[in-house]
Amino acid sequence: MTKLPLLAIPALLLSAPAAAELPQAARTMIEAAIASGDAERVEAVVATARAAFPDDAGEIDAIWSQYRAEQAEIAAAQAAQEEAELRQAGLFENWNGEGQIGAFQSSGNTDEFGVTAALALEREGIDWEHRLRLTADYRRLNGATSREQFLARYEPRYQINERLFAYGLAQYERDRRQGYSARYALSGGIGYKVIDEENMELSIKAGPAYRVTNFTDGTSASRLAGLFGADFAWDISDNLKFTQDASSTVETGGQALVIVDSTNTSIAATTGLEAGLTDALSTRLSWTIEYDSNPPAGAVKTDTLSRFTLVYGF
Repeated sequence: MTKLPLLAIPALLLSAPAAAELPQAARTMIEAAIASGDAERVEAVVATARAAFPDDAGEIDAIWSQYRAEQAEIAAAQAAQEEAELRQAGLFENWNGEGQIGAFQSSGNTDEFGVTAALALEREGIDWEHRLRLTADYRRLNGATSREQFLARYEPRYQINERLFAYGLAQYERDRRQGYSARYALSGGIGYKVIDEENMELSIKAGPAYRVTNFTDGTSASRLAGLFGADFAWDISDNLKFTQDASSTVETGGQALVIVDSTNTSIAATTGLEAGLTDALSTRLSWTIEYDSNPPAGAVKTDTLSRFTLVYGF
């Protein structure tokens, strides 16, 4: 075997071919995935290229690191822009919500007409969140009003940290069938987001309240109260959503002598199932139960209502 001169070895190393670069086909495939704007696709293509060309893993990792750094910069810039827009937004900007409507009419043996409608609006800021809800149920049977129920609720929230928040609540109700022409409630307290996931949310809140009730017989009552509420939403799939909203108010008289005699516990709970038809339009089936432990004479304690409505989100 012929031995190479010692002085010839360095020259041979210098003339050895350099490591092969990443094949152009693989590079083009990665660049196409990046151009698509789909992060999951980019990750999958990079993983495939790394497995197919293990000798070029270093170059592939460099491309992947550069891509992630650029995406982080873009995300940070977008977040900064969104925060600036939120801080500069006017009072009537950045509201979103949904409207619901359902109606029926019958004639013949009975002449009946009914309509149910609701509007829910929400505005999220840096620390503040505002919620506004309006609902109305109206029915006439054979020329007489059989149901006339209205509700208006405004709830501002201040986010103390990621899960803890403070809330305020102002609410107006009207339900003559339950014996009151107007009922006002004011409350404030603390809430907590028990679950805060992308497809599931659960928050609870509690605090003192003050409620004024004007009865249909012309009398009125003002009472201190305690309020507890819970809101639950679960996106079962892309087109199916389950919601549960519950609130209860426990009233007692302002004086110790009337705590037992005038105690009234009100509970309202609404369970809904919503199915998407389009990006903005969906159908909603809901069931509401309302309970007053001490209703006026002639009114029952429990009232239920089932609704089927069309929902338009905006």
